[in-house]
Amino acid sequence: MHLSVVWVDQGFIGANFARVVNQLTGAEVEVIGRHSAEFEILPKRWMVERTFAWWNSCRRLSQDYEVLPEMSQAMFYGVMTRLMLRRLAKLQEQT
Repeated sequence: MHLSVVWVDQGFIGANFARVVNQLTGAEVEVIGRHSAEFEILPKRWMVERTFAWWNSCRRLSQDYEVLPEMSQAMFYGVMTRLMLRRLAKLQEQT
């Protein structure tokens, strides 16, 4: 599987961030943010916010406890694997 687009919050605006992500993964960075001061529904914003909420529900990811970035990466993989397995188990129970 190849990563092609990374959706990020407005806090990650910047040419340096996009350049580094592109060099490391080959993916393009798409900033999901507001374009006007008025309220508007942003179609992909909920995905970004929901993912951050899932990560923050894990104690080890709620703050930066890890010394090595590889450990943080492993924790992200672990949390997302756990979430996917729980969803698959619910689907299995329904059938």
